[in-house]
Amino acid sequence: MAIEHKTRTQLVAEAIREKILLGELKSGAPLRQAALAQELNVSRIPVREALLQLESEGLVNFEAHKGATVTEVSASQVDEIFDLRALLEAELLRHSLTKLTDADFSEAEVLLQDLEAAMAAGDTQAATGHLNSAFHAKLYSRAQRPQTRELVEQFSKNSERYVRMHILLAGGLDTAPEEHRELLKLCRAQRVDDACAFLYRHISGAKDDIKELLLTMEAQD
Repeated sequence: MAIEHKTRTQLVAEAIREKILLGELKSGAPLRQAALAQELNVSRIPVREALLQLESEGLVNFEAHKGATVTEVSASQVDEIFDLRALLEAELLRHSLTKLTDADFSEAEVLLQDLEAAMAAGDTQAATGHLNSAFHAKLYSRAQRPQTRELVEQFSKNSERYVRMHILLAGGLDTAPEEHRELLKLCRAQRVDDACAFLYRHISGAKDDIKELLLTMEAQD
């Protein structure tokens, strides 16, 4: 019974997530639990749990006396978040790369293979969520820069919705696997400057793709 209930919640979360990412539910739109439950043919309990899950992903915002709404996205917000990510993550990689061990690279390779498999299977939730984060985190793991790491984790969380949009709608599904593979190759070769520069371009390129998508969507509204 618990497994069935959990599955129902996950399916509801996936359905609402897709509506948000595809723009069927616009930024700021109210998410009325009764209406969603009726549309998805479930009770309000899995809808409530799904919305809480989506809140942790940065897709939904709960406000007192207002309920749940779709979080706002904007091209201007993308600039700041991704510029900071590019700077901070390149810095973490620079401090980590020469300290990474053979075991670290082997673990990164396994994570990358799992990430590539998820991409190939169309599992964008795994690909843009824990697998992508785990792969990057492994490359940064020897940096010994805890405050920088904390900031990176914060900005990564704040950018998850945009990363998902990039994968689903802005061509990231085609470019990300090859770019991750090249990044790992540069890191294995201990080409510090090249690896950091490539990582910076990798994040900045995603920013440019997402901004173009958002500006197009804003023009259509």
